[in-house]
Amino acid sequence: MAKKLKVGVAGANGYAGMTAVHLLARHPGVELTQLTSRSYAGKPYAEVFPLLELEGAFSSEPSLDGLDVVFSCLPHNVGAAKVESWLAAGVRVIDMSADFRLHDAEQYPKWYRRQHPAPSLLGKAVLGLPELHEADLKDAQVIAVPGCYSTAAILALAPAVSAGLVGSDIVVDAKSGVSGAGRSPGMGVHFSEVNESVGAYAVEGHRHLPEIVQELSALGGPEQGSLGLTFVPHLAPMTRGILATCYFDLKGSAGELEEAYREFYSGQPFTRIVDKTPTTKLAAHSNLCLVNVGAQGKKAVVTAALDNLIKGASGQGVECFNIACGFDRTTALLGAVQWP
Repeated sequence: MAKKLKVGVAGANGYAGMTAVHLLARHPGVELTQLTSRSYAGKPYAEVFPLLELEGAFSSEPSLDGLDVVFSCLPHNVGAAKVESWLAAGVRVIDMSADFRLHDAEQYPKWYRRQHPAPSLLGKAVLGLPELHEADLKDAQVIAVPGCYSTAAILALAPAVSAGLVGSDIVVDAKSGVSGAGRSPGMGVHFSEVNESVGAYAVEGHRHLPEIVQELSALGGPEQGSLGLTFVPHLAPMTRGILATCYFDLKGSAGELEEAYREFYSGQPFTRIVDKTPTTKLAAHSNLCLVNVGAQGKKAVVTAALDNLIKGASGQGVECFNIACGFDRTTALLGAVQWP
C-alpha cells in the first residue's frame, strides 16, 4: 500500500470540522494525525467523536512537523493569518472559511468588516469547486472551498450562463438548514426561535453573493455584459440542507437549456440532472448536488438541492483533496455521514 498522507484538521469540533473528520477517518489514503480545538484542548478525541476509533487528544494549535495537508475549519479571519506559515512548512491547505474565496482583497472589508489579513496569498488560492476548476485544483497549494449557498447557486446556474441562455437578471431564492449557521449557540438558532418558522435574512446582501457573482461572471464572457443577480437566503426549520430556486428569462428553448445542463455536467460524479424538482432530503448526508431544469413559459426555473455540510462544505473539501493529491475523486465520499 502507498504511504498515507498525514492530515490535520484545525477547528475539528465545529460542524465543518466534525464532518471533515468523519470523512477523512475512513479515507484509505489518510492518516489523521492531529485534530485541534481551543475549547477541547487536552481532551481525548472520543469526547467529540465517540464512534470513531481515533486515539489521541486535541491540541490547541497544529504542529506542522511531518504534516502533509491541513483542513482549516477555523472561523473567518482566523485561519488566514496562519496559512503563510503552513505553506512555508510545505503543508497544503484546504480552507473551509471564506478567507480565500474572493479574488479581490478590497471586497473583504465590505462583506467581512475587516481588511484581509493575507492579501498576497489570494492569487495563489483556487476556488474548490471541482465542476468548474478541476484542472487548477491538481496543483493548488491553497484551496478555498466555497460557501454552501454559493455552491448550490453556482452549480444551478453555471451551464445556463456558460451557454449564453440567460436573458435577464437572475433571482436566487435559497433556503438553508440551521447547521449552516455553525455549532455555536445563539438566539438566531435557538430551537424555539426557528422551529415551525421560515424567514428571510440578509436581504440587503449576503456574504455569499460576491462568490456567486465572481464565478458566474467569469463564465459569462464579456459579450454578455455585467451579471445582474439578486440572492435572498432563508432559514428553514431543518438540521441540514440547501435548496436554491433560480429564475431568469430564457434565451432559446427549454430543450436547449436542459441539453446545455446535461452536456456541462456529463461525467461529473456528484452533480446530477434529475427529472423532478429535488428535495433536500434526497441529497442529505451525501456529496450530491441534484439539479432540475424547468421553465414556466419563457421564465427558466432551475432548482438545486445539496447537503450544506457535505457538498456545501467538508465533502467538497475532501473531493478537492482527492483531486489535488491524486486519489480517485469519489474516495471516502460514497457513504453517508450521519451526524448532525
